[in-house]
Amino acid sequence: MRGASTVAARPGGTSYSIDEVLPHLRRRPRHLMGWLFVGPAAALFALFFAYPLVASLWQSLTRTVSGRTEYAGLDQYRRLAEDPLVATSLSNVFLFLVVQVPLMIGLALGLAYVLNQSWLRWRTGFRAIYFLPAVTTLVAYSVVFRVILTTDGGLANQFLSVFGVTPIDWLNNDTWARISVIASLTWRWTGYNMVILLAGLQAIPQSQYESAAIDGAGRWRTFASVAVPQLRPVILFTSITSTIGTLQLFDENFILTGGGPANATLTPVLYLYKVGFRQFDFGYASAIAWLVVVIIAVLAVVQFRVMREKS
Repeated sequence: MRGASTVAARPGGTSYSIDEVLPHLRRRPRHLMGWLFVGPAAALFALFFAYPLVASLWQSLTRTVSGRTEYAGLDQYRRLAEDPLVATSLSNVFLFLVVQVPLMIGLALGLAYVLNQSWLRWRTGFRAIYFLPAVTTLVAYSVVFRVILTTDGGLANQFLSVFGVTPIDWLNNDTWARISVIASLTWRWTGYNMVILLAGLQAIPQSQYESAAIDGAGRWRTFASVAVPQLRPVILFTSITSTIGTLQLFDENFILTGGGPANATLTPVLYLYKVGFRQFDFGYASAIAWLVVVIIAVLAVVQFRVMREKS
């Protein structure tokens, strides 16, 4: 039976005991197993995120002249300050941001509060209906909106004609094109944010609502004084993600209006696409991308600090 307790021979002929070997076997796999789990994720992160990030930053410092790439320093970023289309795209996206994000978050919050009420019948069905737009693909729903908003024979103008309203040129008028993009974004993402806010509402203890009812608070007062303060972290999260999504706006305005009319719906990401994949000026396109990154980071920090101070 002694042979069962030995696992290897020493140089001198004697054997290692299991008691001597087990501590070393226990120590090694702990570090090895950690690297086995972390390694693939770290490799994928480095290959598909870190490397493209660094490569794009370097590319923004270069320019291509006669098919040859050369270092340009900060020339591409100076070009950003002089490009009128950059200013136009930023003003457009900030207009969408100021109008669409508060409108969407407000609608999502109202829907979440109503769908959280115990007296409402078929709540599950209504939740599914409002969330359905979020599972449709961006391209598919943008194409559907383009068909609906067609000037001649579009469903929107057919509906308005019933009330005697003359056809509206939804996609070829500056103001109506912006309204069309805002409407499509609101339809697509309101249900998504509603589900997140609904989860936050369901985490609020029922005792707080009961205390408010005992104090004589009505539904509006309960909503404003109990629900909204408790939802501030969730509202902050949805506001930041919606802000990031709006600043990265591409699919909707690309398919609906192509950035027109007269660049009325041009956004930085759409301009980036045109510069990079139509003009093949990848250095300048990378500079635009980093401008968007900086703006997103600054706005996210501002939103976080404002909401934190209010709480």
